[in-house]
Amino acid sequence: MARKLRLEYEGAIYHVLNRGDRREPIFKGDRDREMFLETLAQAAQKTGWQIHAYCLMNNHFHLVLETPNANLVAGMKWFLGTYTGRFNRRYKLFGHLFSGRYKSVIIDGGGNGYLRTACDYVHLNPVRAKLLRPEQKLRHYQWSSYRQYLRPPERRPAWMRTGRLFGEMGIPKDSAAGRRQFERMTEQRRGLDDPQTLKDLRRGWCLGEETFRTELLEQIGRRMGVEHYGEERRETDQLKAERIVAEALRRAGWKESELARRPKGDKIKTALAQRLREETTMSLKWIATRLQMGSWTYVSNLLAAQRDRKFNGKCK
Repeated sequence: MARKLRLEYEGAIYHVLNRGDRREPIFKGDRDREMFLETLAQAAQKTGWQIHAYCLMNNHFHLVLETPNANLVAGMKWFLGTYTGRFNRRYKLFGHLFSGRYKSVIIDGGGNGYLRTACDYVHLNPVRAKLLRPEQKLRHYQWSSYRQYLRPPERRPAWMRTGRLFGEMGIPKDSAAGRRQFERMTEQRRGLDDPQTLKDLRRGWCLGEETFRTELLEQIGRRMGVEHYGEERRETDQLKAERIVAEALRRAGWKESELARRPKGDKIKTALAQRLREETTMSLKWIATRLQMGSWTYVSNLLAAQRDRKFNGKCK
């Protein structure tokens, strides 16, 4: 069965999201939310996870967590399975509670602001869901780690890690003044969501610098199997295609600008297009645009004619 590849490594940071089966509630009341956080605490103790942010909604949850021991998959299996079992026993139910596989987006933790972006996204969920009135402060939402950040260290759970986010926000010390600064800065982000960032966190697979994304794609390329699917696979195939193009340009002694100068049906460009079709999953449209060969139908006809010539030559 096709499935998405889970990339794990020591120190990885993820935004994790899962919804109730058929979008049904995963919490029937506050006691369930308490039970969820108790289970999360146990999962963190077992795995060594460090939780940077969480938010519990009615039919889904958000987590930003760090895995010092590269154990997201094993930890999530225990965590979701254990909470589901406890929920079902509490209400005398059976079967699935969550909808399919959880979503996980890898976050660039290099101190360049992406961790803050992910945590802000999680903490501002009650605002986007209109669970808070415009005049209400974020601290009024009870089931979010935002309130934990406003408490002194001795009143926070041991599995909460606040220092890294404070650092990205330029808050030098976890003091009363520092926590007030955190509140001011987070409140200022209300209503300032970037649409592309929202899309990356909801539907993408990675949030970070281009170099970070490229390094991850190289790891994925080594681990990707035929049973895997998703945006990562498409980006990995494109990375491979770009390498093939660069290699062909070097062998031909061409610069990138030569692709535009040469005719659409140039022999080297045609051979490169054929190689890309044989060795990657890139579309004819992508190949035509990348090699500057006109329309995808022209490239299709060109390659078909080339195949016919080879076939007829073999038959003689």
